[in-house]
Amino acid sequence: MRTEKHRWIAILVVTVVATSAAWGNAEDDLLRARPEVVQSWKDMRLGMFVCWGPVSLTGEEIGWSRHAPPTGSRKVPWGGEGKTPKDVYDNLYKKWKPDKFNADEWVRVAGDMGAKYMIFLVKHHDGFCLYDTKLTEYRSTGPESAWKVDVIRRVADACHKAGLKLIVYYSQPDWHHPDYGTDRHDRYIEFLHGQVRELLTNYGRIDGLWFDLGGKPGDWNSVQLFKMARGLQPHLIINNRLGLPGDFDTPEQQIGKFQTHRPWESCITLGTQWSWKPNDQIKTLKECIDILVRCAAGDGNLVLNTNPMPDGQIEPRQVERFREIGAWLKQYGQSVYGTRGGPYKPMQDIASTSKGNTVYIHVLNWSGDTITLPNLPKKVLAASLLTGGTVEVKQDDRGLTIQVPAQSRQEIDTIVKLDLNGPALDIPPLN
Repeated sequence: MRTEKHRWIAILVVTVVATSAAWGNAEDDLLRARPEVVQSWKDMRLGMFVCWGPVSLTGEEIGWSRHAPPTGSRKVPWGGEGKTPKDVYDNLYKKWKPDKFNADEWVRVAGDMGAKYMIFLVKHHDGFCLYDTKLTEYRSTGPESAWKVDVIRRVADACHKAGLKLIVYYSQPDWHHPDYGTDRHDRYIEFLHGQVRELLTNYGRIDGLWFDLGGKPGDWNSVQLFKMARGLQPHLIINNRLGLPGDFDTPEQQIGKFQTHRPWESCITLGTQWSWKPNDQIKTLKECIDILVRCAAGDGNLVLNTNPMPDGQIEPRQVERFREIGAWLKQYGQSVYGTRGGPYKPMQDIASTSKGNTVYIHVLNWSGDTITLPNLPKKVLAASLLTGGTVEVKQDDRGLTIQVPAQSRQEIDTIVKLDLNGPALDIPPLN
């Protein structure tokens, strides 16, 4: 994950040219997800990101708050500007005992939010592993750990039991490993591949891998890593931060642009940082719904981050916000789940999603009594308000005019449902 002061991370360079030949070969199909896997993932539309670790004891950002000078000669991402001294940060796990951690409760909260999948951070750039890896002692089950729990084991079991898809976040940069970024970096690559193999071998079904910070394929032997991963779990979906295009783009802390030719997912924090921050400012329900709807309207997914407290519980006010999101989705989720973006491209106050012969117009803010949109190339057979009340829709040469009386407008989102005389997905994007 990045913070504003680390602007270089925004340049997630994807070396498509260097790998285009491999992507064009049928023998290298392991470099891309199966179409049905991508389709199923897009239909889910909403996920929960969980970012946690010993750093929660400090209330500072994970990874980036670790202060250490750069090491090694290779040009690979490194950290070092944080306020917590390296020797302090690297020993937090020796006193971290989150005795109220309950993976089943985390999964319940995710389900209450309406999330269809969870991305769990198993290792950040700081190198600390929240699973029982055999390749380093810097782990939650390590001999010096104050709390010997295989966290991903409990998270995976809880997800599998609840039917929640599980994607594993694994940072390939590792500022703690002695070989990372040095002239022994090839040994680090072997370590990296070994850890991914452990994760995909020992914890049952994993539905995806979420890498971070990018780099070039040669930094991580990415082609071989992709092939090994999908050789173990063929149904994996993998993001674009390993120096390869992967299966989807990952705009961070911002809503992705309207894009129907390639899948994408916005990863956004509920508060202001990825790991727990005391008295953090969290987004309102209106802000959360705006973000979710605009992501779906751009044909993308949203994964919203929570950051459990040092004791392992999700902060109560975050739990309440997630449940509010879920309550909204129980009423209006048909306009989000399983939809595609468009046909209208997102505007300042309006977004649209579509499914079958139906178009949903989301009016997120009202600036007047009437909304006029470019006409649809299909006939509107019926119009109704999914959010309740009355609506009048006129379709003529001047465009599509929508009128909703003040008493039927919703502060969060007024959803106009249009039933057409043909498939909405046949309509090209409209501005």
